[in-house]
Amino acid sequence: MPAITRAYLAVDIGGTKMLAGLVALDGRVIAQDRCETPSANVWDALARLVRSVQSATGGVELIACGVGCGGPMSHAGDKVSNLHITEWNDFPLRSSLATLTGLPTFVDNDAKAIVLGETWCGAAVGHRDVIGMVVSTGVGGGIICDGDLLDGDTGNAGHIGHVNVVPNGRQCKCGARGCLEAVASGTAIAAMTGRPAAEATPQVIRQTGTYVGRAVASVATLLDLRLAVIGGSVALGFGAPFYEAAQAEVDRYTRIKFARGVQVRPTGLGADAPLVGAAAVARRHST
Repeated sequence: MPAITRAYLAVDIGGTKMLAGLVALDGRVIAQDRCETPSANVWDALARLVRSVQSATGGVELIACGVGCGGPMSHAGDKVSNLHITEWNDFPLRSSLATLTGLPTFVDNDAKAIVLGETWCGAAVGHRDVIGMVVSTGVGGGIICDGDLLDGDTGNAGHIGHVNVVPNGRQCKCGARGCLEAVASGTAIAAMTGRPAAEATPQVIRQTGTYVGRAVASVATLLDLRLAVIGGSVALGFGAPFYEAAQAEVDRYTRIKFARGVQVRPTGLGADAPLVGAAAVARRHST
């Protein structure tokens, strides 16, 4: 391990996998581990993962713990009700991790974490108006507006996965119909096609990109955003055809003059985006 004296303990909690790692103050991931998200006893699995990474610090000073997790959640992540972890209903995530690690702990939506990381040292460096998205097991988003991360009344601002893109469409886990998450997430693709997203046909890939672009166009026009950076296992796995379809749909629906030219890009941090984003949550509150 490089001779780094201070770092963040970063934790990313998704419906399919969980990550924990050490992220240096310049955004480099210097150690990491992962495990599948179990169907039961999720906290026990997460605690083992975090303890394993924390015990392997090799003398590195951990200054804070940052966490990205799917929501919804109460403000500051004190209570989390991840739609893809059914046993977590108002789970006290922040206090549980703080007790486990002994570190100042900060929790936010995983997609809000992604956009913080991307503006710190990824594809959105220098941008003051940008949406970051995760298209994976679910679909989430976080928004930087005028240089600041939008939190909203309950801390859940930017949840683009529950923007309607198909009126009266498929039932979403949130209870509504036609949400982006209900037609573009890995879970939805598997349910609709009978095969995992990794085996999606070219038509499904393009349609998924189209749905994502439709949602981005609405949000970008509403908030006068200039950039969308999109990561997550589904988006990154689908690759160029997905991003091209999303860009085409954005161009199709951003016709008013001020909204034209919105760009869709992959996350610049690639597979490191979740951990760097989680570290960015801690960085936001501890610097």
